[in-house]
Amino acid sequence: MTKEYIEVRGAEEHNLKDIDVEIPREQFNVVTGLSGSGKSSLAFETVYAEGQRRYIESLSAYARNFLGQMDKPQVETVEGLSPAISIDQKAAANNPRSTVGTVTELHDYLRLLYARVGTPHCPECGREVGEQSAQEMVSRIMELPEGTKAKLCAPVVRDQKGAFEDEFDRLVADGYARVEVDGEPYDLTMDRPDLDENYDHTIDVVVDRIKVSTETRPRITDSVETVLEEADGVVKVVVPDPPEGAAEALGGSAARSTGALGDAGDDADETETDDRLVVELSEALACTHCGIDIPEIETRSFSFNSPHGACPECEGIGETKEVSEDRVVVDESKPLKHVFEAWSYNRSYYQTRLDAVAEHFDVSLDTPFEELDDHVQQAFLYGTSEEVVFKRQTKNGTRRKEKRFEGVIPNLERRYLETDSDSTRDHIEDYMSVTECPACDGSRLKPASRAVLVDGTSIAEVNRLSIGDALAHFDGVEANLNERETKIAEEILKEIRARLGFMTEVGLEYLTLDREAATLSGGESQRIRLATQIGSGLVGVLYVLDEPSIGLHQRDNDRLLNTLEELRDLGNTLIVVEHDEETMRRADNVIDMGPGPGKRGGEVVAQGDYDDIVSTENSVTGDFLAGRKQIPVPAQRRSADAFLTIEGARQHNLKDLDVDLPLGSFTAITGVSGSGKSTLMHDVLYKGLARRMNDNTSVNPGEHDDITGIEDVETVRLIDQSPIGRTPRSNPATYTGVFDYIRELFAETKLSKQRGYEKGRFSFNVKGGRCEECGGQGTVKIEMNFLSDVYVPCEACDGARYNDATLDVTYKDATIADVLDMSVDEAYDFFESSGQLRRRLKLLKDVGLGYMRLGQPSTTLSGGEAQRIKLAEELGKKDSGNTLYLLDEPTTGLHSADEKKLIDVLHRLVDNDNTVVVIEHELDLVKNADHVVDLGPEGGENGGELVAEGTPEDLARTDASHTGRYLRDLLPAVEAEGPRGERVEPETRDMEHADDEEVEAAPATDD
Repeated sequence: MTKEYIEVRGAEEHNLKDIDVEIPREQFNVVTGLSGSGKSSLAFETVYAEGQRRYIESLSAYARNFLGQMDKPQVETVEGLSPAISIDQKAAANNPRSTVGTVTELHDYLRLLYARVGTPHCPECGREVGEQSAQEMVSRIMELPEGTKAKLCAPVVRDQKGAFEDEFDRLVADGYARVEVDGEPYDLTMDRPDLDENYDHTIDVVVDRIKVSTETRPRITDSVETVLEEADGVVKVVVPDPPEGAAEALGGSAARSTGALGDAGDDADETETDDRLVVELSEALACTHCGIDIPEIETRSFSFNSPHGACPECEGIGETKEVSEDRVVVDESKPLKHVFEAWSYNRSYYQTRLDAVAEHFDVSLDTPFEELDDHVQQAFLYGTSEEVVFKRQTKNGTRRKEKRFEGVIPNLERRYLETDSDSTRDHIEDYMSVTECPACDGSRLKPASRAVLVDGTSIAEVNRLSIGDALAHFDGVEANLNERETKIAEEILKEIRARLGFMTEVGLEYLTLDREAATLSGGESQRIRLATQIGSGLVGVLYVLDEPSIGLHQRDNDRLLNTLEELRDLGNTLIVVEHDEETMRRADNVIDMGPGPGKRGGEVVAQGDYDDIVSTENSVTGDFLAGRKQIPVPAQRRSADAFLTIEGARQHNLKDLDVDLPLGSFTAITGVSGSGKSTLMHDVLYKGLARRMNDNTSVNPGEHDDITGIEDVETVRLIDQSPIGRTPRSNPATYTGVFDYIRELFAETKLSKQRGYEKGRFSFNVKGGRCEECGGQGTVKIEMNFLSDVYVPCEACDGARYNDATLDVTYKDATIADVLDMSVDEAYDFFESSGQLRRRLKLLKDVGLGYMRLGQPSTTLSGGEAQRIKLAEELGKKDSGNTLYLLDEPTTGLHSADEKKLIDVLHRLVDNDNTVVVIEHELDLVKNADHVVDLGPEGGENGGELVAEGTPEDLARTDASHTGRYLRDLLPAVEAEGPRGERVEPETRDMEHADDEEVEAAPATDD
């Protein structure tokens, strides 16, 4: 009998406190709780890990040797498990060849579709090309209306120089009389053309003139075979007076032309019109008009990961690196002798080149580059067309040599390709920019592959479509396919539409199929994998998901939840780690972990449906859901006297935006997924400021006209979603710099000075003080061949990481290993006499990480924890005010209680004369902003516009803003035409009260 529950007994992984829990099968389960309370430890490290481990153990020892093995989690028993699939927030791929189309397998189906029913066209002239047998050619000719008069011609000479007297003799000897030479008809028995051998000529032999009918089919067959033999596999069909439908019947490389092909014979009417139809049919896949052979069309012809399909110029990447004029000449005001920094590493050699060219153009090397004439500037950059005199001193005197000057940019490009030196290549790359491949226009494919059409559209054009537009495109494609093509494409199109539909369901319709997978956010990557799983149609599977709502606007959340319910309704079990309130409302079962984070967590505080959690008073989650605790609306909004203004932002889907960001304020950039938020902040604002403020030529800002107001910003700091470390050696203490202060304190102890120990002695990353048995790891890996590798505490140091001599040194009776095992809260109290160290630890406490161990490996941190560590590290840097902080969804992975602490930190930053700009969907943070920039109205091509800007109250009154509609419920003072929120200066914030009727804040309870 199948169990109704997944029964977990005695779970002790990480901070779990020997818990027992029953998780209903075939239900939608949510695991929630404070950050660090044990959610991921239960869902991923216990339930999923055990399910995956058991599945792999069920395979043969030979298979396990290749698949590897997962460690057994710290749990007594887990019963009722199904095969488990984890859908987390890892990046979809870091390979630049991976795109949305490839990771979703859509591109595989597109390749199959185009290989099976695609119609090849000439990449040069665009004419349709095809290969067909003589019998197929006859059948196409017979499709012409009954009685149609036509001529079957053999193109024996095509665009070649010569008089061709011998060719005319051969044709007469073979019994041919009528030809057309360069469009003029001739009878070789009566009037031979006199051709100029210095010009190209075309000669077509009229083999037969026919009238299409059932009776003439045998004659047509014989004549076609004769033409194929005479013209090496090409038949030219000429219809002098084409009836309606003639071009569609013949297909092929059809063209209208004027003039006559020859006299009419016995079987055809003598008169011809000036509007004739000419169609060439070929046995080979080639364009007979351009003389281009087309390679055989296969599925690999459309793969940019195969040499059969990849563009030869960019090798399927879609981008090329080129030396950029803007990077070679960064400051045009510099004198000529100093303007080319790219040549600075060998200045003496290249200086002689500059001297020679300057002398040639009679200009001084002290002349600013911007004052040179345009043609002189171009000569220095791209070389001279005339020879220049180069002088070189030798022991025999001055040698003179005349040659053309290569130019700075061609010189760099040549040496980049020729050099074997990595340092030289790295140096030149600093002056290169990545541009769209000009050969394939970024499509990654060969010209012949791009010229294959289905329903008049190439695969490259389909790849540029958004998922939503692609779904609309393929919904009507059968109407333009013939019966045979429809039969072949039926199943392929079904799969394509299904996958596009699944991705639309999870809110990804704005993504284009050719978007690089590496540029996707963690939430987008996770939803792509979720859509793939829906398409698999599996039943009886355990799906474990990590906050799938991250990066998703509230408007699109319903579609995501519908998708999860669809997975459940198929007969699967879902365990979703999530903080989102709407997700908890729609879940069948909610497990609330806590009651606190870290060592104070690891217990099941409450379990049941949404109402059960709300009614549990010792649940922090329940307190926020019930309104017993809230994140309040600020009593007032800050006003600004100065602005950072982005002018004419046009990168990706941004539509020539002008955006004002108030300085000394807290600004939120909002909008639906794909509306252009990241493009505006990362590509335009951050890279633009990095280029202007730091003279950083290695960054390539997104397209925009200007950024003004920079003079009021001293420093820019970006806190994005990149991980803080990928190895166990990285931890919160090392990343934030806390460990440096700790090692200094240990190096200052009496025993350290007696033994001559310096700061480096207390690092576990270098030889000297660390345990060499484990290399400072604290654990030793035991390889188990086909079983899972086992990590055991190092016997030499018992997991302490250091050798005995180092552990002899103590500070206040604690060793360096003891300190690394302390939580942030414990360390803050322990180092009460160290002001610098306590300041750093206080920052970690302020962002809600007081529970975290200082030495906790970064590989075990949740996404929310890693984000807040990065924020604490940034806050620890010297702050002189006028700093612009850019944050990308800082609430990722945060519980409402943790989010409240984060918001307080951000407000404190702004009150210290800094500016904070965040990309955010979380409405509790958005309602705390002084200014909101809302982009949209939709994603992708339908986004990139400024929908609304102003205070959150202004946004809430804007019907066109999706964000504003959801904000209304959180801003009780705002009605449809309600009063505008008062704006006051930052220094008066603490003197105001939240009971002002106009901007009344929701009641809050301390937590």
